[in-house]
Amino acid sequence: MEIKVKGEMTLDDIRQALFEKLKEVECELAVHHSRGATLYINPTNGLGDAVEPRKGGRKVDTIYSDGPYRSAADDYKL
Repeated sequence: MEIKVKGEMTLDDIRQALFEKLKEVECELAVHHSRGATLYINPTNGLGDAVEPRKGGRKVDTIYSDGPYRSAADDYKL
């Protein structure tokens, strides 16, 4: 299943759009689990020009996540 967000916007706006669409998938389509997800973004400078994110001088193409932060209370079911 794909969710596409069209147009140039801030990451806050994209985050909100994704949140709304995921809520729609959950409520209207009764999808409550997924094996994972891949999000592709096309970074710009706000004027439509592409930019290449860099960290320590190296181009960053992929960022990995193990999911949301889990507190100790979650682990001990408190």
